[in-house]
Amino acid sequence: MMTTKRDSALILLTLNEIEGLRALWDQLPIAEFREVVALDGGSTDGTQEFFKEKGIPVVVQPIRGRGVAFRCAAEAVSSERLVFFSPDGNEDPADIVRLDDRLLDGADVAIARRFGPGAVNEEDGEFIKLRARVNDTLSQVANRLFYTGPRVYDTINGFRALRRSALLELDTTVKRFPIEYQITIRAMQRGWRIDEVPTKEGQRIGGERKASSWPVGVDHLKVLLTELPRSRLFTA
Repeated sequence: MMTTKRDSALILLTLNEIEGLRALWDQLPIAEFREVVALDGGSTDGTQEFFKEKGIPVVVQPIRGRGVAFRCAAEAVSSERLVFFSPDGNEDPADIVRLDDRLLDGADVAIARRFGPGAVNEEDGEFIKLRARVNDTLSQVANRLFYTGPRVYDTINGFRALRRSALLELDTTVKRFPIEYQITIRAMQRGWRIDEVPTKEGQRIGGERKASSWPVGVDHLKVLLTELPRSRLFTA
């Protein structure tokens, strides 16, 4: 019996993630989405060949960076709802459909949150949770300065879904990792509905971590300072 596909696109963000792809592929709800596209930053480990064997279109980014990937995705697909997933082991495939469901329910942005009630992040069990502290600080600042809606626990996680028209309207400028922070802040500025789904963050499967703590942290601060003139401090 043929099932109706979701009128949405699953965007797979990769850069040398062949090990994660092999481990997670059977868990991905590929058949449920009308469009599935890989946005690749120039993999050399067989990632692109893996997608081609599976019949998944590959868009090779002209410039590396998650911000570039998000914008290229909006140009590469026609579906209105977009779910962004990185097959590196950190993100739980079981939450892909749940994020899309939040958009169907009326959310403008849906985020898989790694912090807050019911969520698990990879630092749980560690004595020093540096990344969690940084994330919480950035999220608290964003909530206080830009949002009047319910608290958003995880403003920077890239495992998220949003409407294609919304992504284009936000007119993002970031090239690298802080794209997610900029999207969240700009959605907050507009008073959009931001839903969060508690997720279980796993450990990375192979490959190398793409985000170095110090430079990525600096980039997040730059985004915050860039958006500050449109905060409630100056517009209230």
